[in-house]
Amino acid sequence: MYSFFMKVGKIKYQPSIIIIEGIIIIMNYYNEIKHQLLNNEITKKVKEYSKKLTLEFGKGYTESRLRYIRRFFEVFSKCPTLSDELTFSHYCEIIWLEDNQINYYVNIAKNQHLSIRELRLRVKNKEYERLSEETKNKIKAKKETKVQDFIKEPIIIKNNSNYEVISEKILQKIILEDIESFMKELGEGFTFIGSQYKIKIGNRYNYIDLLMFNYIYNCFIVIELKVTELKKRTYWTNRSLYELY
Repeated sequence: MYSFFMKVGKIKYQPSIIIIEGIIIIMNYYNEIKHQLLNNEITKKVKEYSKKLTLEFGKGYTESRLRYIRRFFEVFSKCPTLSDELTFSHYCEIIWLEDNQINYYVNIAKNQHLSIRELRLRVKNKEYERLSEETKNKIKAKKETKVQDFIKEPIIIKNNSNYEVISEKILQKIILEDIESFMKELGEGFTFIGSQYKIKIGNRYNYIDLLMFNYIYNCFIVIELKVTELKKRTYWTNRSLYELY
């Protein structure tokens, strides 16, 4: 935890030891009173300590900041290690979430090198909530996952050009206008190969709406776009074609 608070010090542009000392004071204080005071009394004490620490150490100890520090301690006090790849500001974006959500966002922020702004957007778009229950259980149990596990339901596609009528052609155009955001909705490790990708099967040419490759799972992803309900008969006909791809 020491190295993590060193990073907090750098962000605040103050000597690290001062920040560490201030945080430890607040943490120890909260640990002593958390079972004794009601919420209104805690609020009163946070205000009191905000004034004391500001007078002694300078700026950076607002009431809001101390509430985040208190919550951080509450959430991570039993955590054996913290990633030094994330800043205190990263953690501030997620510490009010549930434990499973926190663990998920910590991992993706670390593995995908998310900025604070990018992490905030993932949380705002409820990325974790849009995962299937099966995927959530796999993450929790640390079981092996497949490429399709991290595809969100529903997938969010921004209609930046405000098209009123969405055909398959228009849908493809919207996706290609912001292909990077679309790939992030699918999960991690996707690279774009092409649209209307021509492939020869027997004596005929077929065209894949979107073709991608995932370097983590080492597989191609064939995407066929539909704007109408996919009926069973159509599904099985198309599935046999996709398997030929």
